[in-house]
Amino acid sequence: MAELHDLSALEQWRLLQRGDIGVVELTDHYLARIELLNPLVGAFHEITAERARERARFVEEQVPRTTTLWGLPFGDKDLVRRAGVRTTFGSRLFADFVPDTSDEAALDMDAAGGVSLGKTATPEYGLAGYTENLVFPPTRNPYDLTLGPGGSSGGAAAAVASGMLPFAPGSDGGGSIRIPAAATGLVGLKPSRGRVPSGSGIGALAGLPVGGPLARSVADAALLLDGLISPNGAPQRQPYALRAPENTDGPFLGAAIRGEGRFQLGVMLDSPWDEAYEILIDPEVRETFDQTVDLLQTLGHGTETLRLEPAPEYGPAFRTIWQAGAASIPADASTEHLLGPLTRWLMHRGRSLGAAELTSALATLSSFERSVIRQFAGFDAIVTPALALAPRPVGWFDPEDAERNFEQQVQYAPFSSFVNVSGLPAITLPVGETASHLPIGVQLIGRPGGEATLLSIARQLERRLRWELVRPPLWSLQAGTNI
Repeated sequence: MAELHDLSALEQWRLLQRGDIGVVELTDHYLARIELLNPLVGAFHEITAERARERARFVEEQVPRTTTLWGLPFGDKDLVRRAGVRTTFGSRLFADFVPDTSDEAALDMDAAGGVSLGKTATPEYGLAGYTENLVFPPTRNPYDLTLGPGGSSGGAAAAVASGMLPFAPGSDGGGSIRIPAAATGLVGLKPSRGRVPSGSGIGALAGLPVGGPLARSVADAALLLDGLISPNGAPQRQPYALRAPENTDGPFLGAAIRGEGRFQLGVMLDSPWDEAYEILIDPEVRETFDQTVDLLQTLGHGTETLRLEPAPEYGPAFRTIWQAGAASIPADASTEHLLGPLTRWLMHRGRSLGAAELTSALATLSSFERSVIRQFAGFDAIVTPALALAPRPVGWFDPEDAERNFEQQVQYAPFSSFVNVSGLPAITLPVGETASHLPIGVQLIGRPGGEATLLSIARQLERRLRWELVRPPLWSLQAGTNI
C-alpha cells in the first residue's frame, strides 16, 4: 500500500480537498519523515514541528480550501525570514538570529494555504552552487550520502528527493533551483524575470534571483508555481510596471497536465563560460543528452544545432555582479572571521568595486541579455545539459582557495547563470542516470514568458521516461533500520 509521501503533491492536494486526509494528519506524516531522515541527509537547518502542527490546525479550521496550495507542507529556504523562526542565512554571522517579521515569500506561501515545517538548508547567503556552510553539517544527496545535492536550494532539493516534503520553493540567482534539482533527480523550474511577485528579480542587482519550485513531477512543479504566482487564485498582483509576458492560457498546471504541442528546439552544448574556463562535459552526461534529443525528435519536435556567439566579456561581468551582490553582507573587521573563505572573498571584492566598473558590468550583461534573446528568437525552446558533471562529493569544492572554488562551480554548472542574466524561464528535468545510478538532467530554456511551453515539453518527456517513479535508496527506509 502506498504511503502518503509516495503520492504526488497533486494527489495529496486532491485527498485534502475531498477530506480523505486531514491537514494535521499530512503534517504529522511529513514531520515523522523528517525525524527519520534528516539526521542522515541534513536537508533542514531548523524543524518547527509544534508551529507546523498549530499552523495545520489553523489551516483546517480557518483557511479557505480555495487557496492554491491548501494544506500542503513545504519548507522555507533558510534565506527567507519567518517571524519567530531562527533564520541563519547559512552563516555563523546570523547563527542565533530570530526575525520579528516575515519576508514576502513566506507570507505568500501562507496565503496559499501551505504549512511550513521549517527551514531548508542553504550555503552561506546562497552564494554557492553546493550546500555546505560553517553552521551546520553539509547537506547530502539522497542518492548517495557521500555526495552533495548542489545548491543553493540544496536543502529543498534533498528534502523533496528523499520524501521529506512533497515539493519546496527555492530561489535561483545563478542556477540555485536547477543545479540541485538536476543533482537529485527532480524537476526544477526557474521562472521568467517578473513572473513570481515575491521573487521577481526585478529589484535585485542585474535582475538575477527569482523564486520557483522544486518537485518530483512536472504537474507538482506547475502546481507550486501557480501558488507562488497567485496564492489565493485571484489574478496575479503586479508590484512593478515591468513584468513577465502575460500567460493567457490559465494556470500553468493545465499546460503541465495536457503536455501538448510540437515545437522547434535549438540544441546547444556550449556556454558563455567556454572562453574563461575549460569546460568538459562528462561522457555519461553527453550520452544521456544525445539520447534525450533523439527522444524529442521521436516525439515530433524539430531540432537544430545552435552555437552561442562568442561573448568573452560575459565571465568578467558576471563575476563582478556576483561580487557586488556580496558587498552588503553586514560584517566588519571584528566579525568577518565568522564568514567562510568564499563569502569573505566575494564580500571584499564587491566592496572594492568602483562605480564605473559596476556600471560597465551591468551594461555588459544587459547587452548580453539582448543578444541571447535575439539568438534564441527562432526557437520555442533551447535544450542544454543541466550540469556538465555528475553530482560532486561533499567537500569537493575548494574550501580555502576562492578563485579555484569559483572555477569549480562554473565547470560543474556552466549552463545555468546566463539564463538568469537573460531573464528567461528554464526547467531542468531528470532524464537519465549514470552507471552508478546518479541522476542526469537536461535543461530547457524558453522564450520570455514561455513557461507553458517548457511545461508542455517536459510533460511529454515525463510520459515516456516516468522519472517521478524513480526514488533514491533511502526512500523506503523505516524507523529502526539501517541504510
